[in-house]
Amino acid sequence: MRVNALDHVNIQTLDLAATVKFYSGVLDLAPRDPPPPLDPNLVQWLYDAEDRAIFHLTTPGSIMGDGGKRELPTDTGPVHHVALNCSGHDAMVERLTSLGLDHTLNHVTAIDLKQIFVRDPNGVLLELNYFSGNH
Repeated sequence: MRVNALDHVNIQTLDLAATVKFYSGVLDLAPRDPPPPLDPNLVQWLYDAEDRAIFHLTTPGSIMGDGGKRELPTDTGPVHHVALNCSGHDAMVERLTSLGLDHTLNHVTAIDLKQIFVRDPNGVLLELNYFSGNH
């Protein structure tokens, strides 16, 4: 048995519209309706340019296995951030600045990795990584 890759990250939100707007408008991810029986009014999947569903955005009570709970979960552990391999560093800095979104820049010079840290509308910390050649 082996893990081949990270499949997706599920983010529970009380404001699906604002969260979809952030991931589509800021990160250029394409929102699409989920497969049945999931309700597209309660769940949206966000796809990258390679047609991979990177984020599943869900509202409390909308996914199987959550027991129909209607509040945000408090038992899913201490995940600190989600890191994404990106390209177009300068354009992203300009976009975040123009949108007035707080962000932090970092440069790991030893490996020429530029990073941007930004939070989504739910407080999820995103680490946008720009490796050498993808700045």
